[in-house]
Amino acid sequence: MKAYVFPGQGAQFIGMGKDLYDSSPLAKDLFEKANEILGFRITDIMFEGTEEELKQTNVTQPAIFLHSVILAKVLGDSFQPYMAAGHSLGEFSALVACESMSFEDGLKLVSQRANAMQKACEIEPSTMAAVLGMEDADVERICKETEGVVVAANYNCPGQLVISGSIEAVNKACESLKEAGAKRALVLPVGGAFHSPLMEPAREELAKAIKETNFNTPICPIYQNVVAKGVTNTEEIQANLIAQLTAPVRWTQTMHQMIADGASKMIEVGPGKVLQGLVKKVDRQFETESAAIA
Repeated sequence: MKAYVFPGQGAQFIGMGKDLYDSSPLAKDLFEKANEILGFRITDIMFEGTEEELKQTNVTQPAIFLHSVILAKVLGDSFQPYMAAGHSLGEFSALVACESMSFEDGLKLVSQRANAMQKACEIEPSTMAAVLGMEDADVERICKETEGVVVAANYNCPGQLVISGSIEAVNKACESLKEAGAKRALVLPVGGAFHSPLMEPAREELAKAIKETNFNTPICPIYQNVVAKGVTNTEEIQANLIAQLTAPVRWTQTMHQMIADGASKMIEVGPGKVLQGLVKKVDRQFETESAAIA
């Protein structure tokens, strides 16, 4: 059974989506529609901008969303998911690709999400750090024991967890984690504490927009980050999307659940191969591939 997975922030690269734009009239139309909706030519930055321009949150998030969703649309009848999931931002891509939201509504929400997160980042200096080679429970315990705001934010795969919080608390937690035996505890070059309580202002802002958006029953279960299980009920989908900004991304748990529910192949839709690498760390034998247009 095919499971389709959609990447999140960090998968972007200059030139992303240009092959789609050049080879598919449908893709070209959708990219141009996106330029109109956003009010700037995001395609210029995606195709030939600078790394600095592309890594701005208000560009990165829509860019990855567009690459993923438009690729899924171009796949046409060959896109037949039995289940789907997206890592953080990728959850919005999954919902649009699986017809729970319109392309226009999804893009508007992603743009609002990016802007709300950027504003929240500016309220308090904050960051994230990758922790390698330590049990999840030990990382959680050390975060809890550390003074200030620092929490487990991304459960990426066994032995790889990202923590998130204020700069001071994250740095303290990194020292404690290394002392406790973590192979690495490395502060990441990100602008804020995503998936932590410090995103509460963004969650409140996005909640209103999500509640005002029309959601349909998706064509297959969407395994959402917050609950790590398949969801089709539209009210649950909305509630989980709202909770997502301040709750952890339970990607390890999501992959385990998808495999338990019958997934036999995971197809990554969007830029890069990050999620395929994470799946292989859950089950080395599991079949993965990148979605590609013929």
